[in-house]
Amino acid sequence: MPALLPGVELVRSYRRRWLAKDVVAGVVLTTLLVPQGMAYAELAGLPPITGLYTSILCLLGYAVFGPSRILVLGPDSSLGPMIAATILPLVAAGGDPARAIALASMLALLVGAIMIGAAVAKLGFIADLISRPTMTGYLNGLALTILAGQLPKLLGFHADDFPATVRAIVDGEVVPASAAVGIAGIAVILVLNRWLPKIPSVLVMVVLAIGSTWVFGLAGHGVSLVGELPRGFPPLTLPHVSFGDLGTLFAGAVGIALVSLADTISTASAFAARAGQEVHGNKEMTGIGVANVASGLFQGFPVSTSGSRTAVAEQSGARTQLTGVVGAALIVLMIVLVPGLFRNLPQPALAAIVITAALSLTDVPGTVRLWRQRRSEFLLSIAALLGVALLGVLPGIAIAVGLSILNVFRHAWRPYSAVLGKVDGLDGYHDVSSYPEARRLPGLVLYRYDAPLFFANAKTFRDEIRHLARERPQWIVVAAEPMTDVDTTAAGILAELGTDLAEHDTKLVFAELKDPVRRKIAKYGLETVFGPDSIFPTIDDAVDAYRAHTGAR
Repeated sequence: MPALLPGVELVRSYRRRWLAKDVVAGVVLTTLLVPQGMAYAELAGLPPITGLYTSILCLLGYAVFGPSRILVLGPDSSLGPMIAATILPLVAAGGDPARAIALASMLALLVGAIMIGAAVAKLGFIADLISRPTMTGYLNGLALTILAGQLPKLLGFHADDFPATVRAIVDGEVVPASAAVGIAGIAVILVLNRWLPKIPSVLVMVVLAIGSTWVFGLAGHGVSLVGELPRGFPPLTLPHVSFGDLGTLFAGAVGIALVSLADTISTASAFAARAGQEVHGNKEMTGIGVANVASGLFQGFPVSTSGSRTAVAEQSGARTQLTGVVGAALIVLMIVLVPGLFRNLPQPALAAIVITAALSLTDVPGTVRLWRQRRSEFLLSIAALLGVALLGVLPGIAIAVGLSILNVFRHAWRPYSAVLGKVDGLDGYHDVSSYPEARRLPGLVLYRYDAPLFFANAKTFRDEIRHLARERPQWIVVAAEPMTDVDTTAAGILAELGTDLAEHDTKLVFAELKDPVRRKIAKYGLETVFGPDSIFPTIDDAVDAYRAHTGAR
């Protein structure tokens, strides 16, 4: 039971001296959870109250099933556009909030089911499907998408897309008071984050924005306000959606689950490293999955880990998930007792919260560093960025994953290879392109191929061996230690290559084959093609055998 329910084990091992710190951290965290929850709900195309429902349930679900002691889950800026891209095309014309909530809740249930199923199947490694360069490009593109989508709310008008936004700005539809509130809100958050990072910048901005509504009568100047939130806690609800919508929702859920997992694993690893703890990918998947299911059953939407909220909890002294439980309890009290607390909060202030969160997603220095360090990975990053910006959020994540996989495939298809020689003063054998003075035995070629042999690169390997054979060597010794596998397609090509070389009096020899690979070669029958004297445990053994056979020095 403790392994399945980390929260139960935490209760058993809880120490009284942690209580005050957890409670204080929970209070501080709540000041961030409420405005961000409402802002990210609107980013996802949902009513602000759903962001609070989501925050409550995901915090409670992860507190029981999540393995990390301080990780904070909740509505996230990186998932908002993905949720909107999935559900808004399915919402009836005119926008039905009840239908949008039902679709978002079902999306959360599907994300949770995918996460839990993947955890049971021990598929935690899928978080590695997105490489850092493509993830950087994806997040940069996502930030641009968020910025473009939030400009109308920030400036006080309505627009369906970016060209319409530009036309509205050119036509003078900007509401000056809205623009002033939104731009000032962005400035307050950025300045405080930069110069006074310990002060809760979002809370300060929200308080100032509400105060401005009273002082300047912003509602009379065309500024939209959040208004009174629904009172009370939502009942347990199984969302009702049509069967025809499930395919679209499932496709979106897969992308959301992948991004959420990658974000959670990276965030959990960063904070666990500080505490000297380990991250268990499959347990994290279970915790996130349960959090999403809990959210979906109470009119919520998909959630992920938040690095910024987790950092706030850590800096405030959080010791355990009780911090999140305190935050959830305080949000419940707010919506039950004082639902009108944020009724005078300007909508542009929520847009300012989202935009500053989007800015934190960008990594311009990292992109510049890729340009300087490795142009191919820079191009992958830019391709992912353009995929999101031009084709949309969901196609963008598919492009990011596809590019990552293709990049791995490219490296395996055209791996590094080298001819080796002996270098005075160095042990072993080394690349002659790096050490031109390396000595080689006459008639012997030592060749290393840095990849497993499989259907995609076996012909490349064959062509390089044939190129080396033009020198008419007596032996070609393959330093096979990097070869972690040989598939059946490669085995057939190796058999043809061995026979072809033998006809030209060149012997193909293998050294340092790993035991599993050697067993596969034996199973394929290749040892009968090359002969038992063509496989050696080390390169030195192969060289000594060549010397004994030819007398070369």
